[in-house]
Amino acid sequence: MKDLSTHPCFNEEVRHKYARVHLPVAPKCNIQCNYCNRKYDCCNESRPGVTSAVLSPMQAAHYLKALREKIPNMSVVGIAGPGDPFANAAETIATMRIVKQEFPDIIFCLSSNGLDMAPYIDEIAEIGVSHVTITANSLNPETLSKIYRWIRYNRRVYRGMDGGCILLEQQLKCIELLKAKGIIVKINTVICPGINDHEVEEIAKKVAGLGADTMNCIPMYPAENTEFEMLEEPSKEIMRTIKGKIAQYVKPMTHCARCRADAAGLLGHDNKEAMDMIGQFSGIVINRGEGRERVAVATNEGILVNLHLGEARKVYVYERTRNGYHFVEMRNTPPEGGGVERWKELESKTLVDCKAILVGGIGETPMRVLQDNGIRVIQMSGLIDTGLDAVYLNLPIKTLCRSEYTKCGEACRGTRYGCG
Repeated sequence: MKDLSTHPCFNEEVRHKYARVHLPVAPKCNIQCNYCNRKYDCCNESRPGVTSAVLSPMQAAHYLKALREKIPNMSVVGIAGPGDPFANAAETIATMRIVKQEFPDIIFCLSSNGLDMAPYIDEIAEIGVSHVTITANSLNPETLSKIYRWIRYNRRVYRGMDGGCILLEQQLKCIELLKAKGIIVKINTVICPGINDHEVEEIAKKVAGLGADTMNCIPMYPAENTEFEMLEEPSKEIMRTIKGKIAQYVKPMTHCARCRADAAGLLGHDNKEAMDMIGQFSGIVINRGEGRERVAVATNEGILVNLHLGEARKVYVYERTRNGYHFVEMRNTPPEGGGVERWKELESKTLVDCKAILVGGIGETPMRVLQDNGIRVIQMSGLIDTGLDAVYLNLPIKTLCRSEYTKCGEACRGTRYGCG
């Protein structure tokens, strides 16, 4: 079990001691809840789906740096919307990688409906996400069809029972996959009177069997201009009864503050200055390349630059320190296929903090995508340190030897002039 001692949402005893911040970098959503009305500029509502601004990953990093000075007891950085983190996977992953670089000891937290999370669980575990919340509102597809107007999965919209079946399948799968990675899992269930309030005990029993660590029952907020706006918010007595029932199976969370997507500060006592700051940082223009200080390398063994970008399944990432060059980590590159989207994903996710990449060869399309986004591309062969000297010490590129590639690999069907 990972440490809960400084996470205010997972440990009630420290909610008045440690603060958290939600970075609103995920505006798009892959489902439409009948109780949700996302507003980006409503400063008087404290509920999920609301934020006063949306930030880019780099804006979020600058905002977080400034906020840490105002809230030094901040222990948790989370992404909870205002849409779903994995309907905005590139932005979510990029934000976490940047935050990891700046604040390696901070706790990472995600809150999602689980629909599109499964393909990213290995990656978020590698980045260091330790706490994940999944909103699971029923085990019955018919009930789910009443709660959700539609879901969008694999580029297709599903409604009714079909959508409910897909959503439920993905949510249960994600709980198992997250627990297999040792990640702490909290289940959120929104209590909708007359819809799912009689099913909560069944949910608790099921998720406890899958290893969920805690469960948070949230009274539905009757938001204006939603399908459920006429439903009555569950009373405190009803919520106490429900929490008593689920306690037979899983530890209930009893101090939820029903946080906004841009919440910052102590639970239930958000920092008002942070709301003004987030508006300011949402308007700043980030220069391309700012915040990128590392260098990626296409290499077989971590000594030589000797791979064409198209055949590199991983890249090695390095940074410059006072004591020379330091190997940071290996990162997976996007899978083959997908055309230009593959290279956009490489730039926005794998190379999010990199100012340059050293490759044995590269095609015109990835070259264009990377250079257009401010990443310097150096084609060469030889020692990695030689290429790092070119980047960090500005040695002339002409001193490096460009490789003469004859093919990209066994699976390559190109014409030996690079990957398109």
